[in-house]
Amino acid sequence: MEESSAQRRLKTVQSHLLHGGDDRSLRLEPNFTASLQFVNSHTYSVSLPEKLQTGKWNVYRSVRSPLKLMSRFPDHPEIGTLHDNFQHAVENYRDYKYLGTRIRQDGKIGDYMWMTYGEAATAREAIGSGLRYNGLDKGACIGTYFVNRPEWLIVDHACAAYSYISVPLYDTLGPDAVKFVVNHADVQAIFCNPATLNTVSYLLPSFKLFLLTFVSEIPSVRLIVVVGGVDENLPSLPSSGVKLISYLKLIGEGRSSLQPFIPPRPEDVATICYTSGTTGTPKGVVLTHGNLIASVAGSSLSIKFTSSDIYISYLPLAHIYERTNQISAVYYGVAVGFYQGDSLKLMDDLAALRPTIFCSVPRLYNRIYDGITAAVKTSGALKEKLFNAAFNSKKQALMSGRTPSPMWDRLVFNKIKAKLGGRVRLMGSGASPLSPDVMDFLRVCFGCQVLEGYGMTETSCIISIMDEGDYLSGHVGSPNPACEVKLVDVPEMNYTSQDQPYPRGEICARGPTIFQGYYKDQTQTREVIDEDGWLHTGDIGLWLDGGRLKIIDRKKNIFKLAQGEYIAPEKIENVYTKSRFVGQCFIYGDSFNSSLVAIVSVDPDVLTEWATSQGIKADDLGQLCNDPRARAAVLADMDSIGKEAQLRGFEFAKAITLVPEPFTLENGLLTPTFKIKRPQAKDCFAKAITDMYDELSASDHQTPTSKL
Repeated sequence: MEESSAQRRLKTVQSHLLHGGDDRSLRLEPNFTASLQFVNSHTYSVSLPEKLQTGKWNVYRSVRSPLKLMSRFPDHPEIGTLHDNFQHAVENYRDYKYLGTRIRQDGKIGDYMWMTYGEAATAREAIGSGLRYNGLDKGACIGTYFVNRPEWLIVDHACAAYSYISVPLYDTLGPDAVKFVVNHADVQAIFCNPATLNTVSYLLPSFKLFLLTFVSEIPSVRLIVVVGGVDENLPSLPSSGVKLISYLKLIGEGRSSLQPFIPPRPEDVATICYTSGTTGTPKGVVLTHGNLIASVAGSSLSIKFTSSDIYISYLPLAHIYERTNQISAVYYGVAVGFYQGDSLKLMDDLAALRPTIFCSVPRLYNRIYDGITAAVKTSGALKEKLFNAAFNSKKQALMSGRTPSPMWDRLVFNKIKAKLGGRVRLMGSGASPLSPDVMDFLRVCFGCQVLEGYGMTETSCIISIMDEGDYLSGHVGSPNPACEVKLVDVPEMNYTSQDQPYPRGEICARGPTIFQGYYKDQTQTREVIDEDGWLHTGDIGLWLDGGRLKIIDRKKNIFKLAQGEYIAPEKIENVYTKSRFVGQCFIYGDSFNSSLVAIVSVDPDVLTEWATSQGIKADDLGQLCNDPRARAAVLADMDSIGKEAQLRGFEFAKAITLVPEPFTLENGLLTPTFKIKRPQAKDCFAKAITDMYDELSASDHQTPTSKL
């Protein structure tokens, strides 16, 4: 097929950019002036016309693949499903280490013991055959409900090999939500462990009592497989219609009746990932094999693992972030070591495993940062001075593209690197924004690439990701070569594509990574995917020079905390206004902090009456609002109300500011329908918000430091 003139122009641009050219020779090319972004001679994405005929130039694609969106691995286009991906690994890395766990001997935890890719393949076949033996047909939904361990991935591989649909379950959904998911997805088998079951059982003292009550409320379930359990210790389930067996027995049943694979097609559903959401019931995100392969294949152009890499798995496998990391690990033949299941012992696991790849979330990276800086400040004047000199020298070298002096590592940083095992070459960050200061700090201290990505379950994880070698912090990279990104005007928030110096708007993504819709919920699906196939994320972004994406805001009144939890502030505000002290409440949080803070417009009569009863005298209401005793009393009452309403831990405000003035139409803090104007409230109380977070940070630093 003959190329169009537009395609020829794009090839010219791509070739020119990939060979380090500038835009001077392209400025005469029609309509291309606005299509290029440059910073430090690096271009990461190019702007293309949304439709070649319209002349709109606001759709960005990775410079690595501007003409065609990726859907397969360039070197292995035959890989179209998760089953194909694992088969590729077995064929190429059969005897390589794959799944590692620490074995307990004589009451003490020991070194890592490994299962090879070939051994995992054998177990996968037995599990899949065992499910077939127990009457589960192609397309059945299989629930996985336990923390990261080899069996989780083996079950997932079995689902792919026999065309089952995996449905991850996790504790933070809560018991009622887990029950909803199991029934909504018509889950037929659940893999779990006794500890998980006891959690879901509302802490019932008897495992058997749980089974007899909870199982009767999930009628679609036919099989419960207990991982780590012993059949002799499992209770019987009379007349329940549910078979309860151990994982080992299921493997035995499968081995005695091995069944041929039932390979899926790329368009077949691979998994239904339920997001915890913020209001109402969880939503099931339907992802195909092709969706997941496209996401990982696209990102492989930016970041490459090797078969000599070692990855530590501790992020929840039920979340798309860790799931995507595992698909990448399989493609490259990476060894995956699991933590013990206790986050407090993670540092010990890191020292034993000595991984080369460490992916985490900002909350942990912030703890690492705080731990190191606190240790430096208490190390003495001489050591602190040495650290600062080493840090500044190494940072300056890295930012200018020079190789830092190895002297600084020998004197200072090798001891810090040892905290993560001493071999980490790549750190990944996702789920929420990582502070630029923390990113730069990690790069210097650990001497490795620190790359941040952005995505969501509905996009099979990766919308954009930083390129290796990009040392500019404060952004989330360029579009995944498997999708294209555009910013849509949000006039009510004053964000437009015409904003200077950088275009701004709601981030929208389109391509082979976009999910198929919310399971059994076309209404909510239509709310996020428009008629042209664009997924509207609800996040506000801007394009930096070079075609890098930066997240700056949230369109809806829903936001993420640093640990990745979503918050619906109106729900929390409605709870807190039940406090006798609270007239109005504004809840604030952002993705750089793990806690919520609140601005409370007090009920003047109640607060004044309370002060009188306590013998507290104040000249006016404003002075009383500033009294620490008043703040403590109001916060204690709000905590009590929150507990009664069963707010989750991260939904509690950890600090409050009391204000005497109400939020009104006249002072610009309320809409005509008496809803809080959040951007205006944020600006109005900016200093108070900053002060509260500083207070919380200072309080955290006064607590005993961890090993870090």
